[in-house]
Amino acid sequence: MRAGHITHEGPAAEAIEIVDVATPEPGTDEVRLRVEACALNRLDVFARVGHPEEDDEFPKRTGGDIVGVVDAVGENVAEARVGDEVMVYGGVTCGECEYCLNGEHTMCHEYEIIGEDRPGGLAEYVTVPADNVDPKPDSLDWVTAAAVPAAFTTAYRMMFTVGELGPSDTALILGASGGVGNAALQYADMVGATAYATTSTDEKAERLEQWADDVIDYTEVPFDEAVMERTDGRGVDVVADHVGQETWQRSIDSLAMGGKMVICGATSGPDPDIDIRSVYQHHRQILGAPMGNRQEFRDAVALVARGNVEPVIDRVLPLAELAEGHRILEEREVFGKVVIRPSQ
Repeated sequence: MRAGHITHEGPAAEAIEIVDVATPEPGTDEVRLRVEACALNRLDVFARVGHPEEDDEFPKRTGGDIVGVVDAVGENVAEARVGDEVMVYGGVTCGECEYCLNGEHTMCHEYEIIGEDRPGGLAEYVTVPADNVDPKPDSLDWVTAAAVPAAFTTAYRMMFTVGELGPSDTALILGASGGVGNAALQYADMVGATAYATTSTDEKAERLEQWADDVIDYTEVPFDEAVMERTDGRGVDVVADHVGQETWQRSIDSLAMGGKMVICGATSGPDPDIDIRSVYQHHRQILGAPMGNRQEFRDAVALVARGNVEPVIDRVLPLAELAEGHRILEEREVFGKVVIRPSQ
């Protein structure tokens, strides 16, 4: 089968190769999928450019947002599942610890991510635990379904489970043209919250206006100052920040008294320089909200399937153009999700 491998750290055009490898056989309690689509995320870029929490073992096959058709099953898996159209929940856990039994799968000490700790879906076939697949709703095509898992599940946890955003609240979403940011913005709009979004170009700002009450171009004005001006000095109840050290202090300074900053990533770096007094003196909270649990995944899929929110697809590329997908994601030339079709 064909697969996209990251062979070393470096520019996408040099570090990514499309190779022929053996088609994997499903192990015990696993299924094999013919991959129909797989969306790209920042995780894919980090695996290539280097990440503090990543090892330097190559080759790597990333791709965690997998949808496809079950075409083979391992021991202990019912043969009746062959032919099922499925979506993959990307977190693999022990299923037995206190966190798993409480439904908090991402807290499991044995937690692994498909496409990071295990071979991902940027290939024609992939094997995954049978417990990690759910039926793909009939209302979703392959490309739309692939754009849901990481972005919309993470944003669901950020905005609702952790941020507790409601219709009377105000929210600031950073990087609202990206996958997670756009999902968070759509959720805020869905519940009727007042939403402010940041972006960097007029073109992106115009597209964001369909969900945001106001769009802030952070290249023209510090976004915390803009937020305070628009809220008459109050600030917002929730800030969704996945950018990291470049934005942390401004995100904190955008919060109202008692507001929450929910974080799911550190694209710009993990070491922010902050004034801790700006947190405790204003009763503010900084809360981690990584990839959601299985129920949040299912809730996110259901909202998309019902049409409450809708993933924005920037472009669809064949596996042969995987390096180009990496490049445009890394250089922020996208609005929404980049989806790879391995069979094309």
